[in-house]
Amino acid sequence: MLTPHDTPQTPQAAQDAGPAPAPSSDADPLARERAHLAASRTALRAMREDVESLDITDVTANWVNAAVLGAQIDERIKSLADLAHTPLFFGRLDYVREVTADDESGPADGPYRAERFYIGRRHVHDPAGDPMVVDWRAPVSQPFYQASRTNPLDVALRRRFGYTGGEITAYEDEDLTASGDGGEWTSRLLQQEIERPRVGPMRDIVATIQPEQDEIVRSGLSGTVCVQGGPGTGKTAVGLHRVAYLLYAHRERLARTGTLVIGPNDSFLHYIEQVLPALGELTVRQATVDTLVAHVPVTGADPAPTAIVKGDARMAEVLRRALRSHVGRPTESLVVVRGSRRWRVPADEITAMIEELLARDIRYGAAREALPQRVAHAVLVRMEQAGEAPDDRVQNAVARDRAVKALVKEVWPPVDPAKLVLRLLGDADFLRTHSEELLTDEERTALLWAKPFRGVKSARWSAADAVLIDEARDLVERTPSLGHVVLDEAQDLSPMQYRAVGRRCSTGSATVLGDLAQGTTAWATPAWPEALRHLGKPDALVEELTAGFRVPREVIAYASRLLPAIAPGLAEVRSVRESPGSLRIVRTEAGTLLAALEEACRAALAHQGSTGLIVPDSVTDEARAILTSAGLSPLAPGEETRPDARLTLVPASLAKGLEYDYVVLAEPSALVAAEPTREAGLRRLYVGLTRAVSGLTVVHEEELPKELG
Repeated sequence: MLTPHDTPQTPQAAQDAGPAPAPSSDADPLARERAHLAASRTALRAMREDVESLDITDVTANWVNAAVLGAQIDERIKSLADLAHTPLFFGRLDYVREVTADDESGPADGPYRAERFYIGRRHVHDPAGDPMVVDWRAPVSQPFYQASRTNPLDVALRRRFGYTGGEITAYEDEDLTASGDGGEWTSRLLQQEIERPRVGPMRDIVATIQPEQDEIVRSGLSGTVCVQGGPGTGKTAVGLHRVAYLLYAHRERLARTGTLVIGPNDSFLHYIEQVLPALGELTVRQATVDTLVAHVPVTGADPAPTAIVKGDARMAEVLRRALRSHVGRPTESLVVVRGSRRWRVPADEITAMIEELLARDIRYGAAREALPQRVAHAVLVRMEQAGEAPDDRVQNAVARDRAVKALVKEVWPPVDPAKLVLRLLGDADFLRTHSEELLTDEERTALLWAKPFRGVKSARWSAADAVLIDEARDLVERTPSLGHVVLDEAQDLSPMQYRAVGRRCSTGSATVLGDLAQGTTAWATPAWPEALRHLGKPDALVEELTAGFRVPREVIAYASRLLPAIAPGLAEVRSVRESPGSLRIVRTEAGTLLAALEEACRAALAHQGSTGLIVPDSVTDEARAILTSAGLSPLAPGEETRPDARLTLVPASLAKGLEYDYVVLAEPSALVAAEPTREAGLRRLYVGLTRAVSGLTVVHEEELPKELG
């Protein structure tokens, strides 16, 4: 059943399992559901007030404990916020099970008992502690996403709700006890929710998660999952919801170890930043790879050949060799004076200690800290042989002895990672010595600065240089590991960037998200097994999403004409949405491109929702000036769209990961030509063509790329 009011809003999530009493069947169904929503909101408000009223004045031992507990309470209060335009629940599951003779759960109406669960964004319970809304992540909620007529999972009826302004205006029932012979059942409310206009940041998809997506979302914490997904398959949303699920299922562990979402740029992170808070998760950090490795200011840029060499995994071995070259060997014995006695450790014995530490391949800094203790132990052995009885305090004192410290400084000196990279890129002999048989002469020439910089502060570091410094820092001292990392748009990372991310989840797990067809960097990932090896997760499970929910069938079919040229082995996305008229190709006369773009933008803005104008980077400023003079005043990528500002001007290089209801794409051939290679340009075009949710207009003066037919 679907009520006449059919403009649903985003349904979302809640927290534990447990049945809600079934209301009387003689009431109006829609009124009954509205009453349950009102009662649930009242219960949530009471839960929040209970937390707000907590008095911790006399329950903590000191001010530190009080501050920690106070912060936890504040976080709990924020998580219990009731957003007026966000539904508390979006679905309902009705189970009907047979009552057996030994059933002690109370009276039943006849031989069957009905159990009802409202599925929502977070757990809500009544004053007695009985659940009124169940979290979408709880085990009892999983059948909402997985049950079907062929495998009902004991569910008799699945109900979806439609919302307008936070109020229930429609509901739709799916009878899972019906025979599956009638063909696949299609949810009208589900379709409307997927197609709902996109204004503002990215929304969660808890109401529309599909079975194949749910399998990935609920996969365990211990394993790493790589999701290959074409445009519109929901891979980003799946990754974010997986974080929310893991925080629900393993909250204490991840509270200790931390979680991180890594995106391609700040605009993308701004676009997705509201998804996790909307699901009640406020502690997940977000960053780009560049911010993770921001040990030096990035003020320079590398040409593509140089960036490719710097991003190659061989550079890790070059750095390791260069660092280890600082380790020397003593030329004379060490003499330690203790009172009236002198203790001598021969040079060859110290050399053996150094060789043993190098053979263990532990980090440079850890080995440097271990060496004085090894030397001190050798001195203590001599003391014991002489009849003394030294203890640990004596060993520590010997390790701090001036002669021992001088020895360590000589044979295992401290190394600054940035200075190490500075020398590699500025000293041809040093680079040649430590890249022998690893790099070619041409690659060494590409790496070297034309004019060496005098110091770390004066150097014009590039983004790739910062990654090299991060690698060197890890060789010196271990990078702390998090419990779980989500890496989005992973296909654009270099092997050295994968290593940088892998260091941050070396003892944890990861969710890797990407699309090989959308790789637009010169070092774009050719295959996932290679990328996962660089990440340090060679045993990761690779899943492929091929069902598209965002991009209309006509649009994705047009963009997929490029696949044979950019990713010949990749499956084409099968869109579930057919939208006649969603694709328009407009050829304009020479010199009228910008005017045609303005007209196309006005036509797109006549519809509800957001509009993105994607242009080659080189014409961004000119397009902004034209639109502004025409009174359209476009937003920049990352700025939140509003009802009175729905047009965003997007340079093609920043379009990845974003989506708009309507997209106007300018001059495909110029967009392709702007990239270093044609393959990279066609991939950039593929990204731009697949940003639309409802409609795409391609405006061009030049001939279209031949790959588009």
